[in-house]
Amino acid sequence: MTKGYEQRKEANRRYLAKLDNIMIRTQVGGKDTIKAAADAVGQSVNAYILQAVEERMQREQANK
Repeated sequence: MTKGYEQRKEANRRYLAKLDNIMIRTQVGGKDTIKAAADAVGQSVNAYILQAVEERMQREQANK
């Protein structure tokens, strides 16, 4: 492999080490529905889901 490839691979490893992963499962077709909704507002699926979760947590905190 090239030197640049190895450097990129190491940089990716360091970046991913700083993040948590969450896997979600949905019924068949759910992924397409979520992707379409995210696309409609100009967001990635990840950003769309994270925003939805954050908004719900804020609502629940306000209702305590």
